[in-house]
Amino acid sequence: MVPPARRRWRVLVWSLVAVLLLGAGLGGVAVWQNTYALREERITMRHGGRLLDGVLARPQTGDGPFGLVVFVHGDGPVDATHDTFYRPLWESFAKAGYASLSLSKPGVGASEGNWQDQSMDDRADETLATITWARTRPDIDDRRIGLWGASQAGWVLPKVTARDRAVQFVIAVSPAVDWQQQGRYNLLAGLRRDGASQDDTHTALRRRETTLRLLRQGATFEQYRTAVGDTDGMTAERWRFIAKNYRSNASEDLRAMRGTPTLLVLAGHDINVDVADTEAAYRRILPPASLTVRHYADATHSLVDNAVENSEPRLTLTAVFAPRRLYAAGFLADQRNFLEQITDRKGTE
Repeated sequence: MVPPARRRWRVLVWSLVAVLLLGAGLGGVAVWQNTYALREERITMRHGGRLLDGVLARPQTGDGPFGLVVFVHGDGPVDATHDTFYRPLWESFAKAGYASLSLSKPGVGASEGNWQDQSMDDRADETLATITWARTRPDIDDRRIGLWGASQAGWVLPKVTARDRAVQFVIAVSPAVDWQQQGRYNLLAGLRRDGASQDDTHTALRRRETTLRLLRQGATFEQYRTAVGDTDGMTAERWRFIAKNYRSNASEDLRAMRGTPTLLVLAGHDINVDVADTEAAYRRILPPASLTVRHYADATHSLVDNAVENSEPRLTLTAVFAPRRLYAAGFLADQRNFLEQITDRKGTE
C-alpha cells in the first residue's frame, strides 16, 4: 500500500506531467494550425526613392508562372502580413494557383517613409509600381495580375485599375465610395452602438460639421485644436492625412474600370461602411456581367465572424488554434472560387 504522503506526491507529479503534456499538445496544435501551404519570400523594392519591404507568398509547389494577387491595405499602420491576418487568404489564393504580394506600409516594418504622408493617388502610384515590379518576375504570369483590397483601399483599387487596364480583376472587401458620407455613417453607427443620447448625437454632428468646415478652409492642426478643444485622439499627422484625402470619392474611377471582373464583399455588421450605399454605387456604375456581390450576414467590417470579434477570449483562442475560422463562413472559399473562374475565363480566350 502506498503511504498517503507518497500518494499525494505521485498525484502532484502526474498532474504536472499532464499539464505539461497538454501544454505541449496545444502548442503543437497551434503551430500546426498556423502553418500554411505557402512559400513566403521576403522582397524589397524601391518607389519614390524609398525602400519598401514586403512578402511574396507563392503556392507550395510548382515553378509557375503563377497568377498574382496584389494586396492593398485598409487604414492604419499595416505590415505585409497584417499581423498574420492575411495568411489564410494567401493560402486560399495559392490553392487557385495564385501567388500573393503584400508590402508593409511606409514607416511600418522595414519600409521607409510615413504612410500618413500619402494621398490616395500616392497609394495608387505605389500599387502601380508594385505591379510593374511583379511583371519582371519570371515566376509571375503578367496576364493574370489582379488586386485585393479592404476598406480604405476602396479609393485606391479603382484608381489603379483605371490607369492600368491590364489589371485582370479586383476583389474589394468592405470598400466605401464617398469619404465624407462614409465618415458620417461611421460616426452615427458608433453612437447607436454605444447607446448615445440624442443630445450627444447632436453634439457629435456639430463637431463633425466644424471639422469639415476647418478642412475646407485649409486649417492647420493648431487651428483645429483651438476650435474643438479636446482633439479626441487626433494628431497633427492624422490631421494632415485627412486633409489630403477627405474629398476622396471613387465614383469617377469606378466608371473608368467598367468591364474589369470585380468581386464586391460586404458584411452584415459593418459599422465603418454603409454597405447598402456601396452596393448601390457599384451596381449603378459597373455592368452586371463584370460584378459579383457576396454578402456575409454574420461578419463585421473586417470579415471576422461578429460573435468571435466581440468576444476577446473567443477571438484570441480562434486566432491561435483555428486562424482560418476567424473569417466569416464561406469567405475564403468564395475568394478562391472567384479566382478559379477568372482563370477558367482566361483559358478560353
